Amino acid sequence: MMRKLSASFLLSFATLLGCAQPDIKKADSDNTLLWRISGKDLKQPSYIFGTIHLLCKDDAGISGNMEKLIGRVDEVYFEVDLDNMLEMMQSMKQMKMKGDTTLKDLLSEADYLIVKEYFDKKGGMLPFSMLEGYKPMLAASVISESSLPCGKTAMMEQILMEKAKGKKKTIQGLESMSYQLSILDQIPYKQQAEQLVAYIKKVEAGDGDNKELDELMSAYREQDLKKLEQLMLKSEVGLTEFTEILLFKRNRNWVEKLKTLLPGKTLLIAVGAGHLPGAEGVINLLRKAGYTVEPLDNTVVAGTTI
Repeated sequence: MMRKLSASFLLSFATLLGCAQPDIKKADSDNTLLWRISGKDLKQPSYIFGTIHLLCKDDAGISGNMEKLIGRVDEVYFEVDLDNMLEMMQSMKQMKMKGDTTLKDLLSEADYLIVKEYFDKKGGMLPFSMLEGYKPMLAASVISESSLPCGKTAMMEQILMEKAKGKKKTIQGLESMSYQLSILDQIPYKQQAEQLVAYIKKVEAGDGDNKELDELMSAYREQDLKKLEQLMLKSEVGLTEFTEILLFKRNRNWVEKLKTLLPGKTLLIAVGAGHLPGAEGVINLLRKAGYTVEPLDNTVVAGTTI
């Protein structure tokens, strides 16, 4: 009996120590991508981190705090379960527009040729004959990724996943990839296609596209969430009217799910940084739900990039 009581006390005391975590540094300001979630009904804290889906490899690094936390958390949640290859393969068919629609059905002949010539010239992993059947916003994301000013790129989520798997952590998703892709069906394909043409024209003309991308990458490096919010809302490629379904509704869904997940385990939640700031951002929604959300230091030491 005494041994059992001692073990229970040790576990309880370890939990208290875990909550205190004196070696986890707080941030001096709100300019950080890493936040601690505590309070309300939580016996242990969890953490939320803002990612960027693609960045230059030289900018991809893990802070000391993040290294410690990955080792301590029970599970890592991304927007989708990046470790579920079966789900990813099954959802690929949802990348295509419904009804065998293609860009040729949505655009004038002149605009269609602009898109076709652009992708034929740029090349890529997918031939245009396949890409033209995909939802146009996915094609636009391909353009953004190819505009990065560096030879080698990295996915922040992939880096975190590899670190987590190396420490035998379970990988989970806040939503399914099928759901993410279904969201794009709520935005008229024709409007997506027209914005794709406008985006390509802007890129071809050199009309400030690289400047906007540079500003976005700079804000991410500086971990300036307010600036990221401004840039994200400004650069929705003419689709700001759909911010509710692209960002805000998903944020609310995630917080509702987290209410059931947070009390049981210590989690690291890694989602696109654009989801964190603002009145409808995850940080504020968690605070409104009664949690304490505090900024943690996320300084990446020089020489620790992946």
